[in-house]
This record gives sequence, structure tokens and C-alpha cells, in this order.
Amino acid sequence: MLLQEAASGPDFFYLAPWVVFIPVVGLLLNVVFGHRFGERFSGTVASLAAGLAFVVSVLLFVSLQAHPEGATVVLLDWIVIGDLDLQWAFRVDSLSVTMMLVVSGVGTLIHIYAAGYMHYDVRYKDDPGAYARFFIYLNLFIAFMMTLVAGDNYLMLFVGWEGVGLCSYLLIGFWYNRSPDGTLGLGNSEAAKKAFVVNRIGDFGILIAMFLVFWFFGSLQFDAVAEAVEHAAASVPGWVIPAIAIFMLLGVTGKSAQLPLFVWLPDAMAGPTPVSALIHAATMVTAGVYLVTRSFPIFEASAAAQTIVASVGAVTALFAATIAVGQYDIKKVLAYSTVSQLGFMVAAVGMGAYVAGMFHLVTHAFFKALLFLGSGSVILGVERGHHPLESTGDAAHGHPDGHHDDSAHSHNMEGHHSSEGDDGAPGTKHPSTSLRASEALFDPQDMRNMGGLRKRMPVTFWVYLIGMVALAGLPPFAGFWSKDEILADASHEFPLAYILLTIAAFFTAFYMGRQIWMVFFGKPRSHAAEEAKESPALVTVPLMILALLSIFGGLINLPEITEAMHDLPYLHAFGHWLEHTLGEAAHVGEFEPQVALVSTGLALGAIGFSWLLYGWRPMREGATDPLQRLLGPLFTAFTARWWVDEFYGWLVVRPYRRLAAFLADKVDWQFWHDGFHDSFLAAGFRWLARTLADPVDLGFVDRISAVLAEGTGWFSRFLGRAQSGFVRNYALAVFLGVVAIMSYIIFR
Repeated sequence: MLLQEAASGPDFFYLAPWVVFIPVVGLLLNVVFGHRFGERFSGTVASLAAGLAFVVSVLLFVSLQAHPEGATVVLLDWIVIGDLDLQWAFRVDSLSVTMMLVVSGVGTLIHIYAAGYMHYDVRYKDDPGAYARFFIYLNLFIAFMMTLVAGDNYLMLFVGWEGVGLCSYLLIGFWYNRSPDGTLGLGNSEAAKKAFVVNRIGDFGILIAMFLVFWFFGSLQFDAVAEAVEHAAASVPGWVIPAIAIFMLLGVTGKSAQLPLFVWLPDAMAGPTPVSALIHAATMVTAGVYLVTRSFPIFEASAAAQTIVASVGAVTALFAATIAVGQYDIKKVLAYSTVSQLGFMVAAVGMGAYVAGMFHLVTHAFFKALLFLGSGSVILGVERGHHPLESTGDAAHGHPDGHHDDSAHSHNMEGHHSSEGDDGAPGTKHPSTSLRASEALFDPQDMRNMGGLRKRMPVTFWVYLIGMVALAGLPPFAGFWSKDEILADASHEFPLAYILLTIAAFFTAFYMGRQIWMVFFGKPRSHAAEEAKESPALVTVPLMILALLSIFGGLINLPEITEAMHDLPYLHAFGHWLEHTLGEAAHVGEFEPQVALVSTGLALGAIGFSWLLYGWRPMREGATDPLQRLLGPLFTAFTARWWVDEFYGWLVVRPYRRLAAFLADKVDWQFWHDGFHDSFLAAGFRWLARTLADPVDLGFVDRISAVLAEGTGWFSRFLGRAQSGFVRNYALAVFLGVVAIMSYIIFR
């Protein structure tokens, strides 16, 4: 292992490969021993692996304080073919370490949460190895995500990019034999396949971008590409850099769920809630934002590309926010919120506000992971009210008496599944066909089935409220500082984006207020909500830590609000931290009081408006949504997600399936199988076989054999006449033979 660094002195840069190796060791231990030693071993090993990766990330952070220029840790020579010379090398700089800290830090809390949460999910399934397998996938995801953010070249980044896509597929379809309504089926597998296919479309863009980068710049190493782009004006065609940026944007729209490739992320809620928090709130979906920031020299060189990226982000932010307003599934609201907040980040980095975009990436990881995990706690509490176990065995271990299925339920209460037996015994098989009618119609994720949970789940309520306020962007919570920094930059750089993002911020505060009133206030709208119970400490403690980060996380980039703060240390600390990697591109934005006042006023107004609709007169069981009465068809459009899935179904899915059916039935079966195989190949073979069998084999080959047999028979019969059995005949034959021989000798 070779360590290249620009400054001498004690450091921990040499530990960089362990951010990948430690999660790999964790998953290998679970592969070998997880099924044998049970849940506690699997959860502990996986959580320790993520935690140790976080420790290494902290040590790398400490090293950068002494050596801000960073280092590159070369593990091995990877690909050397002609001009392509790539090393498997780990890049340690302020940008990569920021991502490492977020991935491993938030990931560790989610691992701890999942260790308790998944117990109540998997023990009722028919797969005893599911618990260990789940944590194997989580550790594999951490390893690939660390590869993505720590790689020193685009190809190594792409390995991690594809790896997290694979892990997303595995985790979204974790209950691969279940449907969204909880019954046996392939619905969750379809959601996983949708995510995988849509992301492959974006990955095509990344591949083309890499091909163009290597073709025109001769390298895939970040520094070499940045230097080549800086001097590329006279050496490459003018279309090259914009084309590279646009193809990268295609990858961003896939991985970071932007228009038009955002449709996979809401369906990804079919995965267990820890998956939603880890992959679809805190880490994987931010890979596109990281890619644009890492490739800032390319985007800085094309103003048109920056405008397109910022526009896509701003439009996505508003579009997804309107959809979130009309959802009833507690996780679907957060899913579309994630799409919207990613739009804020993409718009920021598109405008060149890289610090603001990365700042919002960090704070969003805190409060959105908190909200997703909090929603899981809510679902678990409602499940415990709906399926109380008669057995008290788990109570002694601090386990709640219930379970849930994290399938993505539709808002029309398609159903819910339980594999719990009638006796409530863990692991008892219970076919979906034997569910009671009340269970089959109950959806524990539908907010219309909740209400009044504030008193029944107080810890979950308070941490969820903190996450809601942070996402709504109210001061002094983390979301306020990061969101307003984006809005401030947009007000100067891209006024249209500022308007769109400001409206999106209003919708954000409204749908989060709507969710709080519907879930936690009013009277319970179902027996399950009335009997809901608080989650155990293993679930709530990570929520408390994330709540603290959601409150104080914004201080990492605190702006100068008044002149009296001018001499305070650590103002814009995060921005100055990123300057070591981004240079002049990491401009430090100024605090804009008018922008902050407008956004805060709109957020308060939106929350107040949501209270008028849902808090002042809370919804009753079976009542029509008040926003439906107010907006009518527009609210129907929100609820129907603007019919985007239906449009894609009409434009892509159904034509593709019809084409697949045509190719399978007409082309493959009728033409190729029946026509070509049967009519040409099989019929031709049969004709040739008959020809060889009758005229050739029977008519010629067998005839020759028959003639030879007949000749042999005739000759044998002829010779048989000479064998009369009389001695006198044999003596005469001998005498005649002697005479013939003597005659030949004499008369020769």
C-alpha cells in the first residue's frame, strides 16, 4: 500500500481503505455465522461494522485538520490497458470525508434501529435466515457507498454507483414473495425491479459520460480530468463538455430521483423502513448531488448545463412537493418529500452553490432519516395496537408485542398481511387466505387510520415533531439554515428557481403540518390507533440522537447574521472546510434576512393553514379529506401523483409489454418455434431422415447387403454339392487333381 501525501506528520490517512474493508468483514462474518448464532449476533456485528467505519471516518476527519490538503491512498494498480491506467485508490479530502461521515454516522444509527425493528418483522415470516440476510445487505450497501464516495476516479465511483443500485434492488424487494397488500405475490419484487430498471437508464448516461471523458481527456482520474477541462477550450469540440455534463445529469436524475426518472423512489417504500431511511433518505439518493459536486470543473465550464441542472432540480422540488400534499401513506409522504428535497440540492449544485447543496445534503440526512425511522416507529405502534400478542415472552426482553409488514400500502387501504398464528406464537405460519376480514382491510401505514398518537407514543411524537420542524425550515433547526442558504443563492443566481423553490418550501411545511395533525392529534380513527403503544428504547434512542442532530446540525455552517457575530469562530465552518477541495467554487454565501423572513413566514403560514384544515377540526373516521373539499379535482391530481405512473404505463410499460408479448408469442413461438423450427428445421430434418432411410439406406445400402448375402448363399450351395460324403468321389477328385497338376508341369 502506497501513501501519497503533501505534508509530513502523524496522520491516519493510511486507514482509508478500512471504510470499505470493515463493512465487508462484517457481512462476511454474518454470511458464515449469522444463521448459526441468531439475531443478536447478526445485528451486533453489522452495527459494529458500521460504527467502526464511522470511527475511521472520524480519524480521517481529524487527519484533515492537520493536513487539509488531503491524501490519496493507493491500494493497488487496477486497470492498465494502453492509455488507460487506473489505480484502486482512496481519495481523502474534505468532500469525500464529509460523505463518509454522513454515510457511516447515520448508517450506524439506522443499523442500531434496525437491530430492534427487524426483529418484530422477520420473526413472523417463513424465512428463518431473513434477519441475518438483511444485515448482510445493509453492510454490503455501506461498503459500496463508501467505495462510491472514496474513489479517486470515475470508474471506481461507478463501481460503488452500481453496487448501491444492486443493494437497493435487494433491499426494496427484501420480502420478495409478498405484494404491496401483504399477501403472497410479486408486488415487492416488481417495485425492486422498477427501481433497478429506472436506475439502469440513468447509469447509461454515466457510462456515456465516462466514455466521452476518457476519449477526449485521456483519463478518468478526478484531478487529471479537472486539469484537462481547464485547458480544453482549444483542444476539444465545443459540444463535448456540455454533452458530458448532460449525460451525467441523466445519471443524477436516476440515482437522485429527479424528473423524469423519479418514479422508482416512492415504490421503493416496499422495503423495510430502515431501508427507506438508509438508502432513500440519507445516502444513495444523494450520490447524484455528490457526483455533480465532485465534477464541478465540468459543470463550471458549461453555463448551459448548469442552467439545465438547476431547472430540473427546481421543477422537481415543486412537482414532488405537490404530490406529497395528497398522499395518505405515511411513508409515501416522506418519499415524495425526499424527491422534493433532492430537487433543492440538485438545483443548488446546478447553480454553482455547491456548499449550500452539500450543506442541505448533510442536514437532510439527519431529519429525513429521523422522519423515516419515526414513521417506522408509528407503524410499529399501530401494528402493536392492531395485533396484540397473547404471549408475554417478548415483554421480558423489552420487545413490543407486535409486528408489521413494511410493504408499500396504497392509500385506498388495499390490505395488510400478518403471518402471525391465531395463538400469537412467534414464527407460526398463517396463510394470507385465513386472515380475518378486519385484518385484510386494515392498512397500518394509512394516516386516516391513525390520530391521537401524541398521548400514546409521546417519545415518537416529540422526535417526529422535531424532524417535521427541521424539514419545514423553521429556525433555529438545521433545515432552516441549509434551505435558506439555497434560497439565498437562488435569489441572486437564478430568480426563476428561487420562485419555484420558495413555493416548494411552502408546500413542504404544509404537508408536514398535515401529517402531524393527522397522525398525532385529534381522536384515534381506528381501534389500532386507540391501542397503539410506544416503541422500545432500541428503536427510540437512535431517534433521539437524530433529533439532536436535526436541532443543532445547522450550526456547522452558521452564517454571520449580525455584525456582532463577525469575530465569532467557526462561522461558515462547513463552507471553509469544503474550500480545501472545491477551491474558489466553494463560495461562502451571505445571510439574506429578507429571504429568511419570507421563507419562515411562508412556512408558518403553511403550518397554520394545515392546522385550520386538519388540526382545528380533526378528521373523523371515514370523513372526506378537507383539502379534497377545498381543491376538488386539483387535490385528486395530487393524490393520483399527476398520473405520471399511468402516463409511463401508457407510453412505456404497456407498449413494452405488448411488444414483449408479440415477440414472445408471434415472433419467438409462432414464427421461430412453430414456423422456423417446426416447418423448416424439423420438417427438413424429417424429409432428410426419410430420404436417407428409404432410398439410400433401404434402397441402396440394404440392397448391397442383400446381394452379398444372396451371392454368399448361392456360392455356399454350389460348394455344398461337392460335399457328397462318398469316399470314391473324393478319391476321384484327388486323382483328377494330380492329373491336372502333372499335365501342367509336363506341358508347360
